[in-house]
Amino acid sequence: MILQSYINGQWTQGTGDGSPMFDAVTGETIGFATTEGLDIPAALAYGRTKGGEKLRKMTFQERGNMLKKLAMYLNKRKEQFYDISYKTGATRVDSWIDIEGGFGNLFANASLRKLFPNQPYHVEGDPIDLSRGGRFMAHHILVPKRGVAVHINAFNFPVWGMLEKCAVNWMAGMAAVVLPAPQTAYLTEAVVRVIVDSGILPEGALQLLSGMTKSILETVESQDVVTFTGSAHTGRILKAHPRLTQEAVPFTMEADSLNCSVLGEDAVPGTPEFDLFVKEVRKEMTVKTGQKCTAIRRIIVPENLVEDVQIALGKQLNKVTIGDPRLKEVRMGALINKAQVQSVKDQVSKLAQTADIVYGTLDTIDAVGADGEKGAFLSPILLRENNPFKNTSVHEIEAFGPVSTIMPYKNMDEAIELAQMGKGSLVSSIFTNDDTKAKEYVVGAASHHGRILVGNRDMAKQSTGHGSPLPLLVHGGPGRAGGGEEMGGMRGIKHYMQRCAIQGSPTTLTEVTGIYQANAEYKETEKHPFAYHWEDIEAGMSLKTHKRTVTDTDIINFANLTWDHFYAHTDITSLEGSIFEKRTAHGYFIIAAAAGLFVYPNKGPVAANYGLEECRFLRPIYHNDTIYVRLTCKERIDRDSRGKELPSGIVKWFVEVFDQEDELVAIATILTMVQKKNPFATISKKTVQNYLGKLTEDTKPVWGTMSPQQMVEHLEYSLRVASGEIQDFEIETPEKYLEKVQDSLYTHDKMPRNFDAPKLLEKLIAEARYENLAEAKTKLLAAYDAYEMYFKENPEATTKNAVFGHLDKFEWNLMHTKHFNHHFEQFGLL
Repeated sequence: MILQSYINGQWTQGTGDGSPMFDAVTGETIGFATTEGLDIPAALAYGRTKGGEKLRKMTFQERGNMLKKLAMYLNKRKEQFYDISYKTGATRVDSWIDIEGGFGNLFANASLRKLFPNQPYHVEGDPIDLSRGGRFMAHHILVPKRGVAVHINAFNFPVWGMLEKCAVNWMAGMAAVVLPAPQTAYLTEAVVRVIVDSGILPEGALQLLSGMTKSILETVESQDVVTFTGSAHTGRILKAHPRLTQEAVPFTMEADSLNCSVLGEDAVPGTPEFDLFVKEVRKEMTVKTGQKCTAIRRIIVPENLVEDVQIALGKQLNKVTIGDPRLKEVRMGALINKAQVQSVKDQVSKLAQTADIVYGTLDTIDAVGADGEKGAFLSPILLRENNPFKNTSVHEIEAFGPVSTIMPYKNMDEAIELAQMGKGSLVSSIFTNDDTKAKEYVVGAASHHGRILVGNRDMAKQSTGHGSPLPLLVHGGPGRAGGGEEMGGMRGIKHYMQRCAIQGSPTTLTEVTGIYQANAEYKETEKHPFAYHWEDIEAGMSLKTHKRTVTDTDIINFANLTWDHFYAHTDITSLEGSIFEKRTAHGYFIIAAAAGLFVYPNKGPVAANYGLEECRFLRPIYHNDTIYVRLTCKERIDRDSRGKELPSGIVKWFVEVFDQEDELVAIATILTMVQKKNPFATISKKTVQNYLGKLTEDTKPVWGTMSPQQMVEHLEYSLRVASGEIQDFEIETPEKYLEKVQDSLYTHDKMPRNFDAPKLLEKLIAEARYENLAEAKTKLLAAYDAYEMYFKENPEATTKNAVFGHLDKFEWNLMHTKHFNHHFEQFGLL
């Protein structure tokens, strides 16, 4: 079997023999991976255009929701990937890190959409005034690069390694071409097949090259980005490729590194920190059989505790059962293949020239449920290097497997020096309950590590551990680790975007950024800005209020109400030597009074005050001063609605308070939650009557098998249920799902087509109850009247629905709006 690649919109197969892929447990050949004969330059061009163009046009919110949808889709199908992952030698826990950790990356990056504007590009930082008059300014924007992200991945995380990178470039608006390591490409290919079949990503957003290729870098262009995960040796070769230099292509390397963990001098046997340290080292040695770029390779221990750590760690390793990863009792599976086993043994032999093997063996082991000779099994190997300052191999040689070395230190300065001798790593950790020592180590070692975990009893239960990269944190490290910074929340996304400084007038930059800039022209509105729905509000939309004079009584009353009796407000005899000349209004009174001037009193789309983001008092307001307000839309931000909450977005409003001399006295940015437009047609007796007028016996459904009369009778029946006339049925939705199902009424999502009707309705739909369509229409309108009358007479009543449970009048209205729209659309009436 030759593994297929997905490029240029289709699955295709390379030529030649390719690289063999083996079952790590049995040693059997799974198949071959090859990219020979594939048009790789065309694949890169396809990603830049077909996939890239669509992604670049999507907003951050659309990209984020796409990732969330994909994560949910993959998570429902995760078990099929576990079955394949066992062949890589991974246990269930190992596979969980790779598979569900990869899906978790999609979820985490999807959530970052909330930090970006509701547009395809990002506006970074604060505006910069380039002139004294405020009429010439600058702002930085970041736009998606117009290239393709080329990801060259390692064998140890065939799912996580792909998705942790792709999630970031997709959020940035960039397509990806993935080159998984041939050893485990079969698992990557299985996931890509499911992703492609889902249709969730735009075509061209993800392409897969299943096999080694030496030509991938020969046609990269200046707008492309290349990332590499693997050995430092291979990474340096790729980084020196002349095409990268010629085109100035960004190259990110995340290489193997000699990560270390330090035991604090206070963490003696019997302390929680000692136990945490030992368990963490054991975990990092055995999870994924030590085939992790973040695994602990160097164990740095106070010289008086080396023996204690060696004994305790040996006891922990004795508990590790090695064998077939499918078996529940097995705690450590196999390395990826026999070649990797030999590679690890060779590296251990080099380390053993100066260090002693104090636990484990390089000989063949007995594997539980598997043949130790045929599978790629290896015992955990613990070494001890007593002179780590003289014998530097331990800081230079990595055995990429279940191998780690203990070494002593005398004081914190020595521990820091040993940590630095690895010449850069992805992660380090220190286990101590002495925060002073923790600070000393972190400040001293941070220059050589991409991440440092401080472990102690307080964080133990919530800690993700030494070796777990997190999507919102930088994953990378200096020096030997490659100098890269993958992931890292917004920072990772920006790696795939081009930063550009935009200069111009505030009005121009308001238009470019979608964010109102101070001194830009206002956009006067026909209605009060609070009367507009979220979609109709735009940056610069503005309102100038009427005026209000601040009196002594206002100030005194506010002081009594708030208990804020600061002398400037209440004791005018104490003003000498202060910045105040007269009785001064409270700053928060000015903001409150401003709100009273600009708030729209009528019920409308503004659902709630969402908070105050900034507030500045520029000069005092004294009694008898007059103020007015200029309220201007600064920015719109999309948000997810949850629970029983109608869809809404956030609007930031720039509030400028002026005095009677038109001098600016205060500014603030307030946030309001503003409802979005309801996409459904309004449902009332009049509108229903109008739609029914278009319906005839000959009207054909766009989907489904209902006849016009069945549809009308079905709607009439739902109204009779709502008005309490029919309640002799059970709620079919299980109790544990009922709240979530009921919450769906508040969304703007349409009801699904071809949805299975509750059993109660199946029979009713099949049997016509009236003589003809005309009679059914009459009965429907009568049922609508009865529904309205019932809730007019019983405004607090609830009646049950077979799917949504008990609903009040407001919720029934939501349900009927969706339901009637659904069926009217089904028959082409909308």
